[in-house]
Amino acid sequence: MAAKKAARKPTAATAVPAGANAPVPNLSRPQAAASVQRLVIDEGSADQRLDNFLIKVLKGAPKTLVYRIIRSGEVRVNKGRASADTRLALGDEVRVPPLRLTEKPADEASAVPAREFPVLFEDEVMLVIDKPAGVAVHGGSGVSFGVIEQLRRARPQARFLELVHRLDKETSGVLVIAKKRSALTTLQDCFRHRTVHKTYAALVSGQWPEKKKVVDVALHKFLTAEGERRVKAVVGDDDEGRRSISLVSVVRRFEAFSLLDVTIKTGRTHQIRVHLSHEGHGIVGDEKYGDFVLNKALARGGDGALPGVDRQRLPDGRWDRMFLHARYLRLPHPVTGEALTFEAPLPPACQALLAALAPAKAVGKPGVSRG
Repeated sequence: MAAKKAARKPTAATAVPAGANAPVPNLSRPQAAASVQRLVIDEGSADQRLDNFLIKVLKGAPKTLVYRIIRSGEVRVNKGRASADTRLALGDEVRVPPLRLTEKPADEASAVPAREFPVLFEDEVMLVIDKPAGVAVHGGSGVSFGVIEQLRRARPQARFLELVHRLDKETSGVLVIAKKRSALTTLQDCFRHRTVHKTYAALVSGQWPEKKKVVDVALHKFLTAEGERRVKAVVGDDDEGRRSISLVSVVRRFEAFSLLDVTIKTGRTHQIRVHLSHEGHGIVGDEKYGDFVLNKALARGGDGALPGVDRQRLPDGRWDRMFLHARYLRLPHPVTGEALTFEAPLPPACQALLAALAPAKAVGKPGVSRG
């Protein structure tokens, strides 16, 4: 006699047809009759980005397909359109259009190389690493895997590993990862309520004005026609702009550059990059918002003259990354509440670039003769 199955609460892996709870078809196998899926977000998927949730659930679906159905509006969250970076909340209903998916290659997961990263701090509930530049924090559009997938691969025994916050792919420095769901929720609340202090080192072109201590300019996030995420500064009345504040101080001046400390009071996407560019001093190596002519000249290499730069002190005479480094972070421990401070030293490549820059010319005081 067949055993009676107990009813269960819909979860992120549960399709909810009208009037009943039923398990989702196995999405990793070809489906003979694809149909609309309505997935309810549980605690395990709460606060996850929509794109990452779909990539996880729709096994076998190419990432290009995931982003296409999001952009086209075929995916709905609580019956409304949503963007790829929409944060899902507990109880949200995600509508997924009919898709015919083929089985994902069994060896695809093994294609993610296991990797550990320099550890700044670790205990039973959290891990803090020094992320290198050029590594995405997670897989996404055009990126097969990132820090979190590599860590999971390197630590198969870990029951829970989730990003607390994010850094851009080309940004290096302090990155916090939760090892327990309770720690993730608490730490993300700290970021949300701005009890976390974050300072970045940024090298910009030109001489940053000494008196410019605060950049208080709203930012508006949008997608280009190609589906690429971009941010622009908006001045005056703009309903779509979100107030964003960055505190800036000059650490060191060079002949043609300024090394800055930037502390962000709000955590908007690309905030530092857009704020500094808006003030006319783009970050060196920033391909989206920086000085494109300067960046191209630096990346080209060779022995061609470049004002303020001694190419002979650079590997191959070139620089081809963004000089933005999350050097300092302070937050309360998610369990004890103790104030924790983490500092990541400037990467060797950044130190090499600073050593190759000509120092600022001394400015004599009025009335003082030299020589």
